[in-house]
Amino acid sequence: MGIVLKQSFLNTLILFLGFAIGGINMLFLYTHFLHEDYFGLITFLLSTANILLPLLIFGMQHTIIKYYSSYKTKLEQDNFLITTLIFPLIVIIPTAFIGVFIYESISNWLSSENILIKNYTYLIFITAVFMGYFEIFYAWTKVQFKSVFGNFIKEIFARFCTTFLLIAVFFNWLTNEQFIYSVVVVYGLRAFIMKLYALYIYRPKLVFKLPSNFKELVSFSLYIIIAGSAAGILLEIDKFMIPQIEKIAEVAYYSVGIYIASVVAIPTRAMQQITSPITAKDMNDNNINEVEKLYKQTSINLLVIGGLLFLLINLNIVDLYEIINKPEFTKGIWIVFVISIAKLMELALGTANAILVNSKYYKIIFYLSVAMAISVVFLNHWLINSIGIIGAAIATLIVVVSYGIIKILYIKNKLNISPFKPATLKLLVIIALIFTAFSFWNFTLNIYVTIGFKSLLIGVIYLFLVKKMNISADLNGLFSKIFKK
Repeated sequence: MGIVLKQSFLNTLILFLGFAIGGINMLFLYTHFLHEDYFGLITFLLSTANILLPLLIFGMQHTIIKYYSSYKTKLEQDNFLITTLIFPLIVIIPTAFIGVFIYESISNWLSSENILIKNYTYLIFITAVFMGYFEIFYAWTKVQFKSVFGNFIKEIFARFCTTFLLIAVFFNWLTNEQFIYSVVVVYGLRAFIMKLYALYIYRPKLVFKLPSNFKELVSFSLYIIIAGSAAGILLEIDKFMIPQIEKIAEVAYYSVGIYIASVVAIPTRAMQQITSPITAKDMNDNNINEVEKLYKQTSINLLVIGGLLFLLINLNIVDLYEIINKPEFTKGIWIVFVISIAKLMELALGTANAILVNSKYYKIIFYLSVAMAISVVFLNHWLINSIGIIGAAIATLIVVVSYGIIKILYIKNKLNISPFKPATLKLLVIIALIFTAFSFWNFTLNIYVTIGFKSLLIGVIYLFLVKKMNISADLNGLFSKIFKK
């Protein structure tokens, strides 16, 4: 776990810093500097681009992670990497030509409920291409076990640039319309920087020859692009569907709640940057004992950290929305609670997704992802129409929990390994008890003092119980080192 803990720690710091910058953007600058409709518009454009991304790059970022370590010579590796750059063009170029001819129909359909979307529809495709090639070059560095810089560019660079752009809108250096175009430029610049770094870390020789297992690569990628698109639908479809049913400003209210809740998932995003290629290598070497060890360690460690974040966020959420001071955005309070529970389920999975993607059973991801996508679309349509934007959050929770359980059971059946330990149940009890106790405990202090004091109290009690009950050997070892120093 040495390289995992080291890079996961650095990635976690980067993610927290990125989320801090993003939090300032989302909770204060977007809400106060940008018109609500344009806030909803940029959220819609980026979410739709994320849905389109896996199709345009043919799932190559996952193909790189799975197959790179299976090639034993530099020539084979170079040949493979060059192929992953060129192959997406087979999808991107024809899609661009077709898009030109049917653009009017697409833009009319997307803007049927909110006309503001119409003039910006083409930016979805451009942004998706930028995002896609960023992910390909990022995957190049991951397989070299160099994930930190890419994570920095992904999580901090774009958000810092957005901060500057929002300040520019406030001072009237940019209009709301120019802000939208500027954000797209930032994503293009991000992809270019990632390309330069990837080539600095590893520069392959130009080899124009199909890999020997090309048919296998195509077969895997076909399953993964559909699975990836389906996974993108699960993550982004709510922000895509809300403008088709509600006013586009509702996306802004929903996005703030989603952003706050997503802080719970920071640990898993950090750890996946390095555990995915390690799991791929262990699966390629058929080292199931190491796969299981990492599976269990990541699950309990992620749940410990995520559980603390869950408590700190949800037990301070009312005060946090008071600080935001935008009454219309308080619709997101229950969204935060519902989505943060879904994020805890994702943490509990540990490396489950990496195990499935990098095993001979990877096709199950295709079937599960398609089923998840169909389920979440159906549930979103029904629940958003019935109860508004909180319905989108409930739809996500139902699908994430249901299919998370299915993945765990499937891996148990096929590989006879599980992410859970007896300590997992103890941890869930700790989280439930602390949440219940503090839910009925109201402080009458200054709002900032209240948040600080309550957070300190929650943190001390939680970490004491985690250490006392020996929930995580890794974290207990970390605690011991800190106390010794």
